[in-house]
Amino acid sequence: MTERLCDIFLRSAGVATDSRELKPGAMFFALRGAAFDGNRFAASALANGASCAVVDDPQVAVANDERYVVVDDVLAALQNLAAHHRQRLGIPVLAITGSNGKTTTKELVARVLGMRFDVFSTCGNLNNHIGVPLTLLAMSGETQFGVVEMGASAVGEIAVLCRIAAPDFGIITNIGLAHLEGFGSAEGVRRGKGELYDWLAAHGGTAFVPTDDAVLAEMARERTGLRVSDYSTAFAEGIMNPLTGDYNVRNIATAAAVGRYFGVLKEDVRRAIESYSPDNHRSQLVDTDRNTLVLDCYNANPSSMFEAVTSFAATPSAPDAREKTVILGDMMELGEYSVVEHGKILALLAELSIEDIYLVGAHFTEALRNLPETPDERIRTFLATDELAAYLRANPLADRRILIKGSRSLRLETLVELL
Repeated sequence: MTERLCDIFLRSAGVATDSRELKPGAMFFALRGAAFDGNRFAASALANGASCAVVDDPQVAVANDERYVVVDDVLAALQNLAAHHRQRLGIPVLAITGSNGKTTTKELVARVLGMRFDVFSTCGNLNNHIGVPLTLLAMSGETQFGVVEMGASAVGEIAVLCRIAAPDFGIITNIGLAHLEGFGSAEGVRRGKGELYDWLAAHGGTAFVPTDDAVLAEMARERTGLRVSDYSTAFAEGIMNPLTGDYNVRNIATAAAVGRYFGVLKEDVRRAIESYSPDNHRSQLVDTDRNTLVLDCYNANPSSMFEAVTSFAATPSAPDAREKTVILGDMMELGEYSVVEHGKILALLAELSIEDIYLVGAHFTEALRNLPETPDERIRTFLATDELAAYLRANPLADRRILIKGSRSLRLETLVELL
């Protein structure tokens, strides 16, 4: 079946999983989800110009209409096609995973490699069991290098993505406290992310490992046969940091190390990185007519929250000498660790020189209630972003340097117009 799908794919205009957004001539894959069934939209996809509809419900297929391709499992068919296409391309693929910094590192690495190769990298945040196949299938015969971001929320997921993308090279940005609800523990995170090293070790691949990260260095040593190209933050020296937050120095050093490994000229590495400007609410510095904002509100977990808040507090206020304010939203998917981890952030805030603290979400509110001491008088809590928005309309902030950090579901970026 994969061979048949590949023949259709090579004559198609790509693949799509949304019947409303497909290009004429694209293959439509009728994926199922907890709240939807793509099989129901197969007919409309064909009406909208799809070259075929790949379905796993035989009842939706119209008799004698060869545009319907019936498979046992649409998701498996999509993943198998992507794996087959990746092998056909025969290009080097570099996979990036980790608790924090995956997307920023991916974008920096792709920019650097783009100085020498025709690079295709993961678009946006398409880094899961559906996004990775879509990324691979978007690569063409002209692509010379693939950079694939891999996200996971449980043990075993990176292993699945590696079987699809078959990476030759890999980067684990760090091992932190993300998706604890799915991984179960910090050790679960280490084991799950380490599946990338497992794949590389078993298939003769190479991992880029930072020498100043004891955890990653130890994980690399544990895997017999893993080839390692090590580097340090010194690789970032001489490169102007286009991102806010000292924690981004590691991301820059990683991109520089990858560039040098693949023969990108040092000056081209520097130019590629320094010309990068984030536009995805990650480490963005935004000046409004009243305040300076540090936008880092695409996602949040205990590790990234700790680093962002610590770095923000340590950044000198000069030359504008503006008061520092933080707007922090809940960290999601922590399960039983939620109260403890939110409490740790509250303890951190108590030690830092920050004038005003605005907390959004039920998890921070609960953690604050569980504190044995009287809550910090600098703190104001709001159960929802809309509540904070109403407060800011009545009590506008001015002449502040404001960090905005929280999980994506809270949509904290909607506060920018009020600041």
